[in-house]
Amino acid sequence: MIFVKRHQCREVAKQARTSECAQLVNEGLRHHQGGRLDQASALYLKALALRHNDADALNFLGVLRYQQGNALEAVELFTKAIASKPNYSSAHSNLGAALREIGRTTEAEASCREALRLQPEFHEARNNLGNVLRDLGRPAEAEASYREALRLRPDDPEAHNNLGVVLRDLGRLTEAEASCREALRLRPDFRLAHNSIGNVLRKLGRPAEAETSYREALRLGPRYPEAYNNLGTALCDLGRLEEAEASYRDALRLRPDYVEAHKNLGAALRDLRRLAEAEASCREALRLKPDDPEAHANLSLVLLLAGRFKEGWQEYEWRLKTKPYKRTDGFSAPLWSGETIGNRVILLHAEQGLGDTLQFCRYAPLIATCARTVLVVQPPLVRLLSRLPGVTEIVAHGKKLPSYDLHCSLLSLPRLVGTTLDTIPASIPYLTADPALAAHWREQLTGLSGLRVGLVWAGGKMLEGDSRRRSITLDLMAPLAEAPGVSFISLQKGEPAAQAANPPAGMNLHDFTADLHDFADTAALVDGLDLVISVDTAVAHLAGALGKPVWLLNRFDTDWRWLLDRDDSPWYPTLRQFRQPALGDWASVIRNARDALQRLAVG
Repeated sequence: MIFVKRHQCREVAKQARTSECAQLVNEGLRHHQGGRLDQASALYLKALALRHNDADALNFLGVLRYQQGNALEAVELFTKAIASKPNYSSAHSNLGAALREIGRTTEAEASCREALRLQPEFHEARNNLGNVLRDLGRPAEAEASYREALRLRPDDPEAHNNLGVVLRDLGRLTEAEASCREALRLRPDFRLAHNSIGNVLRKLGRPAEAETSYREALRLGPRYPEAYNNLGTALCDLGRLEEAEASYRDALRLRPDYVEAHKNLGAALRDLRRLAEAEASCREALRLKPDDPEAHANLSLVLLLAGRFKEGWQEYEWRLKTKPYKRTDGFSAPLWSGETIGNRVILLHAEQGLGDTLQFCRYAPLIATCARTVLVVQPPLVRLLSRLPGVTEIVAHGKKLPSYDLHCSLLSLPRLVGTTLDTIPASIPYLTADPALAAHWREQLTGLSGLRVGLVWAGGKMLEGDSRRRSITLDLMAPLAEAPGVSFISLQKGEPAAQAANPPAGMNLHDFTADLHDFADTAALVDGLDLVISVDTAVAHLAGALGKPVWLLNRFDTDWRWLLDRDDSPWYPTLRQFRQPALGDWASVIRNARDALQRLAVG
């Protein structure tokens, strides 16, 4: 950031006794620091009329223009100041900040380093350099620069805040929170730090606290589009999508060309099932920034949810360029683009969650019919997917890969084979349980009376945004126990599995999950059940792939793969959906599932 520093005012004041121009600059600085920018601008311009190359007048007018949002003019003014006074370290540092603002980050780094060459103990230049290094994707160097700035000035709230931001980028969230809180201790009304700590709290899975922080930032400065945008993301995490929409629109009211807000608004409108508006928001983001991977990926989810697979799969390829899915380890062979493989070996690799792998591994046998195929998947799926027909070799993520000639993500295969709603490979089952394991579990279940119904109530990371919205608690499933003569079997893993120790009153729940070590074990247990009732988790995909009856308890803001306005699924012929009629209305979902279960139990 660029500031009008008190030491700079003192330096100019010393000159005021000897120069009318310096007197004007000094008077301008007093107005500048008092927030009277129009008066300050007039005085700087008057000084420059007397002396067109006065370095101080050019520098401080550049600061003022930067603060007014005109970084391009600021760059010109700082450049002129440096031409007049080449060793002007403050102007070099300020130029670095302005160049960063207009995206010329390589030049910005050079300017900040020149400021530090001239003045190695220049605190502001260290801070500015840290900002530039963060933009250049070098967070470890940015951290070092911020820490050096804090060594020089330990009580600088901005450097503490910036350090918190880069620590969040590095995934060191506890340290990031501490740095942001130190910034707020030093300056309680520091709205940037309130916004920053909101971002950290959201990453820590504390969206309600994040909301409070964003609202405080907005109380301190209502014209703050970034805080409105971030508030919208926290509200989405909390399932308050209508409020999130309003917050994104507030951000866009202040900054109509705010690409992030257009993208986020599109996502919120998609979750509100207003697909035409969602598509328009995504396309507006792309009009403003045509190569934005997230905007393309967001558009793809709208199109896929609408069943427009041809364009949707094309846009979906952009996901691979977004941060959540971007591969950092690389592959030693070319990406397969659908051409004839011949006698070459193709590596098919899992990319996202366990459920995604279970859904899209159905394509591996199709590819294996015309190629030698190596499949790379998450470790919990290796034993189960080793039974897929035609796959030459299966490898767990992180293990040494065999030699191969081509590679492709499993989730890119629908595009390459031209999948439409009518041509989804849905020959069920495409996964099978190990016969010996299945026999073992059938024996274990022998004593259970009535229907044997497996239950899953939460995603593996229940506190994270999407998983939070698709998860419930076991207690909410209590009405299912009203169905007569049903034996319930917990299939829940992860932290929410502890709820099985205290099931709702009257629920005949059996918990064998301690003996489920991977999905091969889970598949064998599911093979012996009559029905699986699950929220949107990997187990729902597993049951569908095994051809078992599965009831999906689905949220209103559904994932794209479940489409809209239908209670079945073209991906899994044995799957039935029970959808929320409104956001957060799980009671209706459970009530409808209970009624259906009662009919099945007595039927």
